[in-house]
Amino acid sequence: MYKNKAPGGRNNLAGVQIARLRQAAVPRMSQRALADEMQLRGLDLDKNAIQRIESGQRFVTDIELLAFAEFFQVPAQDLLKP
Repeated sequence: MYKNKAPGGRNNLAGVQIARLRQAAVPRMSQRALADEMQLRGLDLDKNAIQRIESGQRFVTDIELLAFAEFFQVPAQDLLKP
């Protein structure tokens, strides 16, 4: 059992913002397309990992957080807002 969970029992804060930014992309981006973009940036993420991040079931590393922030062109701090 993990003790360091975010409010609501989530394993990360960033997943909610990542999902919001992905869905707000024009044209709308799928989880698979986002995973492909992260793989181009050298991260070993697949569609299932993106789904687990967005649902709060998976922790997000600092390297992944920076890659998401760079891809979405937002400050990393913005991804940590509840």
